[in-house]
Amino acid sequence: MFQTIRLEFLGSIARLTLNRPEIRNAFDDLMISELLQALADLSLRKDVRGLVITGEGSAFSAGANIEWMKRMGEADFEANHRDALQLAAMFDTLAELPFVTIAKVNGPAMGGGVGLVAVCDIAITAPEAFFSFTEVKIGLSPAVISPYVIRKIGAANARELFITGRRFDALEAKRIGLVNFVSESGKLDEETDKLLKQILTSSPNAVKASKRLVQTIPLMDKGEYIDYTSRLIAELRTSSEGREGTRAFLEKRKADWAD
Repeated sequence: MFQTIRLEFLGSIARLTLNRPEIRNAFDDLMISELLQALADLSLRKDVRGLVITGEGSAFSAGANIEWMKRMGEADFEANHRDALQLAAMFDTLAELPFVTIAKVNGPAMGGGVGLVAVCDIAITAPEAFFSFTEVKIGLSPAVISPYVIRKIGAANARELFITGRRFDALEAKRIGLVNFVSESGKLDEETDKLLKQILTSSPNAVKASKRLVQTIPLMDKGEYIDYTSRLIAELRTSSEGREGTRAFLEKRKADWAD
């Protein structure tokens, strides 16, 4: 049983809630450890097709817990390095999940909380939510989350927001690409559910392949991506899901994976 998070399942969708509303779902080493355990367990499950991450109460996540930061500030370099590696492992595990991940941003997201938003495949936010990379204000930098944030919003936006640490709203978050959708007021749950229904009409193997495609292609040169992409489409066309999808389209029916 987890102390800082709640993991629930509704059919093939896992719902992970940061569950410390009294401290605005702030991170500490225990929450990071529990998130890593939950995500690692989910990565092994064949029955899960999507994960929604949200926060309990009025905040998504306020970033680092003050007591944890105080404790780590008094620790030596080696202890801080081990702690940061645990955080990096948690984000990497989330990034590598083979199914769709959605950040359902119910309220403010700061520091590492913005990292969770950035690492998810899709983010949908309530219109009243706001965001901030607050690390610079306490003499730190958003180092561990930076690869995911820069990939999502680009170097120019990241540079300014990392340096200023200023607060920005949901509309700006959408404009720079941090989030994909801003819900109507009071309709975050409803619009997230609509998004999930759309996702469940997609082939699980094709979703996995598409996620890998986006991660891999920017790292390849021309010769590599021509070979990789041509092999990938051939594999998908001849796969059981690829053939079922083609038949379903021609027969004007739902594919057998569509919920």
